[in-house]
Amino acid sequence: MKIKEIISVLEEMAPLAYAEDFDNVGLLVGDQESETTGVLVCHDALESVIDEAVAKKCNLVVCFHPILFSGLKKITGKNYVERAVIKAIKNDIAIYAVHTALDNHQDGVNKIFCDALGLTKTKILIPKQNFIRKLVTYTIPENAEKLRNALFDAGAGNIGNYENCSFNSKGIGTYMGNEKSNPEFGARFEFMESDEIKIEVTFEKYLENKILKSLFKNHIYEEVAYEIYDLQNKNQNIGLGMIGEFEVPMNEKEFLTFVKDKMQSDGIRHSDFLGKPIKKVAVLGGSGSFAIKNAIQAGADAFLTADLKYHQFYEAENQLILADIGHFESERYTKNYIVDFLRKKILNFAIVLSEENTNPVKYL
Repeated sequence: MKIKEIISVLEEMAPLAYAEDFDNVGLLVGDQESETTGVLVCHDALESVIDEAVAKKCNLVVCFHPILFSGLKKITGKNYVERAVIKAIKNDIAIYAVHTALDNHQDGVNKIFCDALGLTKTKILIPKQNFIRKLVTYTIPENAEKLRNALFDAGAGNIGNYENCSFNSKGIGTYMGNEKSNPEFGARFEFMESDEIKIEVTFEKYLENKILKSLFKNHIYEEVAYEIYDLQNKNQNIGLGMIGEFEVPMNEKEFLTFVKDKMQSDGIRHSDFLGKPIKKVAVLGGSGSFAIKNAIQAGADAFLTADLKYHQFYEAENQLILADIGHFESERYTKNYIVDFLRKKILNFAIVLSEENTNPVKYL
């Protein structure tokens, strides 16, 4: 099995189009045409993890955080990033990162976080904007069903928990071909009127090439009339953070003790207790201070994230509890999820969970 075949499965789990613009995801090091000897899944692709991959005969390392984030002008081994990259190249080991592509997925990092805490009724905290487009096209009634189904198969027409969604309206189309035309109906220079169906479907923007390919392949006309629009609608199934509920509320101290145990955190920094039960909880794995206002607006009783600065705890404004449980801790089960996903999709192949603890933060 080639590395590119593993990549195809990884992109099924976390489409690269879901990643934030600032991020660096996908294949960072290596040749996708190489045969895969084994896959090692880790949190951070440090030098020690590359050593582990060599020892376990894995030539593909799948990491959550991208080891290459900012551009490198030199690779001399002077820091931990350069040393990891050099060792990977020397040993013909490829490195693939998922990061915010999995952060933004509805079953990704924050769903994993919620599941670890037993939260139910979960939904995206900050739905992704500028990600939905609409296709409008026109065809004869006899072609409408075939064309519509082809667009559905290409990924169009999914709205929330519904699929195969479209709007169809009847009208009259007109056209007249010039000397270079070869019309399916009528003749050159003949003015034609025909019954037509207007088909409208929405799709996620990264699917546009696939949608258009399907449109042109399954449309009956020589010249396909179509329009594509950017929509302002938020995508409720893609985005950062998540909010959910406990079936039974907890008091504040009980809640934080529970979180500390479930997320295996060695310490939690938090804002003032408010004397209110904790039922509705917002989470955002990794650095999530930017989402404090979103958690408050969503009515959360508590917001769990990491990397909060001193003054950001004031932003709780006595409306919820802010808790910094640690960056690594908030994402700790992500690599387990990736391993489980790959093992279900790729049978009889070595998918190995890294034993390296790459958390750089230690506690007394």
